[in-house]
Amino acid sequence: MEESLKSDTLLDVTGLSCPLPIIRIKHAMGQIAVGAVLEVWTTDPGSLTDIPAWAHTTGQELVHVIADAPPFKFWIRRAH
Repeated sequence: MEESLKSDTLLDVTGLSCPLPIIRIKHAMGQIAVGAVLEVWTTDPGSLTDIPAWAHTTGQELVHVIADAPPFKFWIRRAH
């Protein structure tokens, strides 16, 4: 499925720990258009709960997650 997922921007935050991935995601989401998809790569295990919680809290759409092994990958669509 990963190959069929399309993203408009890739954000590589591998090697960073909480709260930096969320801070960088928030900034990157402000730089893309509504409806665009941000692909995020992270190695922080905390991101597996932090990113879905952030997306839910902020009303962004978490399209897909690959969490079987680092780097963990998230596709987030900017909803507003």
